[in-house]
Amino acid sequence: MDFQIIWFVLIAILFIGYFVLEGFDFGVGILLPFISKDDVDRRIVINTIGPFWDANEVWLITAGGAMFAAFPHWYATLFSGFYIPLFLMLLSLILRAAGFEFRSKMKQVWWRKLFDQFIFWGSLIPALLWGVAFTNIVQGLPIGEDMNFTGNLLHILNPYALLGGLVVVLIFTLHGALFLSLRTTDKLRERAEKIANILWIPIAVITGVFAVLGYWNTVLFEGLGLVPGSFPALAIISFITCYVFMKLKMQGYAFAFGALTIVMGAAVIFYGLFPNVMPSSLDAAFSLTIYNASSSDLTLKIMSIVALFFVPIVLAYQGWSYYVFSQRISRDAIPRE
Repeated sequence: MDFQIIWFVLIAILFIGYFVLEGFDFGVGILLPFISKDDVDRRIVINTIGPFWDANEVWLITAGGAMFAAFPHWYATLFSGFYIPLFLMLLSLILRAAGFEFRSKMKQVWWRKLFDQFIFWGSLIPALLWGVAFTNIVQGLPIGEDMNFTGNLLHILNPYALLGGLVVVLIFTLHGALFLSLRTTDKLRERAEKIANILWIPIAVITGVFAVLGYWNTVLFEGLGLVPGSFPALAIISFITCYVFMKLKMQGYAFAFGALTIVMGAAVIFYGLFPNVMPSSLDAAFSLTIYNASSSDLTLKIMSIVALFFVPIVLAYQGWSYYVFSQRISRDAIPRE
């Protein structure tokens, strides 16, 4: 049994789950100052993700832990090379958590506006940086023979990577708007549906430009063409289907196909990378692969046994929490102060 392949697939699934679940979290946080007309609206928006946001972040913690244990060289090169962006991401996530936890501790307007800003920037910055990070990875990075990243911050913040960050921000914002259309009522729901309809065409154009440029700027499309059944084709089909259901005002299906678009888009990244985890732009021989970056087979075998036991428990618990908190939230549900 090739445990390296198994754990590459599992880590891909963890990141995909994180992007789908935390994606609408980030989208809701980004929309918070734009979709809300008053404090009651803001409280409704925050309450839609209140039971979920911290559990959704567990997917990232688990993905990082699995990467550290299964592919320590991948973890070391990624976190050392992307130290500043990842530090900014961590700081943003801390401020975002503080925004959720402390916003309602005081009634003063300035206090709540401050923590609303924490939620907004703590959602926007990580979404942007995730797009920048993965775009850099699929572009190829200056990795030397010793597996060390030899570039700098300006290398990471290149124009194509920033475009990738913008694509992720816009897609997550659409995902958040569709989620709000399922979890809110009345005027707030109408505004969420309107924002989703406005966003779709700009996202289609910008993502199309990003994908076309990807043929020349990334390693993703080597052997992965636009043919029926391929991940790129499925991503396009699901994105168009999402728009059709939006126009039919079938928001549940629209949200599902929007989530499927994120799944297929992330699958393009991991499928296109395999068997590499961090391609080198200096020499293909210096690229980190699932084999030269992995732990021992014994370590991977023990991890597999542990995952086989605990992962179903975590999935069952999270699925139950979504079921329990599935009702829409109206203005009447917010107690007056």
